[in-house]
Amino acid sequence: MTEGNFVDYVKMHVASGNGGKGSAHLHREKYIAKGGPDGGDGGRGGHVIIKGNENLWTLLHLKFKRHIRAGHGEHGSSGRSTGADGEDAIIEVPLGTVIRDTETNSVLFEITEAGEEKIVAEGGKGGRGNWHFKSSTNQTPRYAQPGIPLEERDITLELKVLADVGLVGFPNAGKSTLLSVLTSAKPKIADYEFTTLKPNLGIVKYRDFQSFVMADIPGIIEGAAEGKGLGYYFLRHIERNSILLFLIPADAKDIVEQYEILVDELRRYNPEMLDKERFVCISKSDMLDEELKSEMATILDKDLECDYMFISSVAQQGLTELKDKLWKMLNS
Repeated sequence: MTEGNFVDYVKMHVASGNGGKGSAHLHREKYIAKGGPDGGDGGRGGHVIIKGNENLWTLLHLKFKRHIRAGHGEHGSSGRSTGADGEDAIIEVPLGTVIRDTETNSVLFEITEAGEEKIVAEGGKGGRGNWHFKSSTNQTPRYAQPGIPLEERDITLELKVLADVGLVGFPNAGKSTLLSVLTSAKPKIADYEFTTLKPNLGIVKYRDFQSFVMADIPGIIEGAAEGKGLGYYFLRHIERNSILLFLIPADAKDIVEQYEILVDELRRYNPEMLDKERFVCISKSDMLDEELKSEMATILDKDLECDYMFISSVAQQGLTELKDKLWKMLNS
C-alpha cells in the first residue's frame, strides 16, 4: 500500500436507531367479544458497533464515511407481535484503534483484539405494548409506550500501530534501510531527509519460525514539540512498542548529544515513553575502521546511558547479533 493510502485519523458522526413504538391494539375477532389488549412491543433500535479486524492496518476505508447510521426498530403490532430490531451498523477497524469522543477528547475505549466488539452508540429500547398495562382495574388500556430515541455523537478514530520494536532517529539515519533489510517491507529509501512520510511495519523473522514486529516512523528532529519537521504527529505509533531502538549514524557529529536530543523530544511528547526499554544502534558503521570503532566505544561506554551496537544495513554487519539482542530483550 502506498504512503498516500495510509490513513490513521478519521472523524465521523454516528447515530443509533430509534426504538419502535409499542402497540395499543385491542383484540378483535369474530365470536370473541371484548378480546382485550394485545398490542406488542416495539423493536430495539440498531447499535453502532466498533469491531476489530486483524486484516486491516489503516483507516482508509473510512476516510470518506462521515456519517454512520443504524436502522430504526419496527413498531409493535397486534397479537402481541414484537417489532423487528433495527439493523446494527458495524464499523470495522484495525487493531490498535483508539476511539475518542470528539467533543470532550476523552477516550471511550480501544480495540486491541480481533473480533472484539464495542458499542459506541446504543440503540433505543422499544416501547412496551398495551397488554403489559392491563390489570383488574384497568382492563382496556388504550395506550402504549413510545420507543426510546436514538443516541448520536461525534467520534474520532485514531490508529496506533501495534509493534514490538519501534525505530527512533533523525531523518536519514537509516531506519527505512534497516527495516527493508530485516523484513520484507519495502519502504521508500532515498538520500534526502524525510523520505519516510508514513509509518511502515515489517515482520522480522527469527530462529525456529519465530518472529516479532518492527515499526519505522518518520524521523523526528530537535524542536519537534514546536512543530518543526513533521512534529509529533507520528509518535503515537511507537507508544505501544516494548522496545525503542534508537538509530544514530556513525558520521554524526556527536552521537551522545543526538541520543539525548531524541530522548528529550520523547519526554516532551509523553514522559511515560521513557519507561520503555531502550537500545542504540550506530548505523552506517561500515564507514568506520576498527581503530575508530574502538575510540568511539570508549566514549560511548563512558557517556551513553544504555547499551549500544555497531551495525551496517548495507554491508549486513551486526544484524544477526541485533536480532538476538532484540529477541532477548523482548523475552526477558
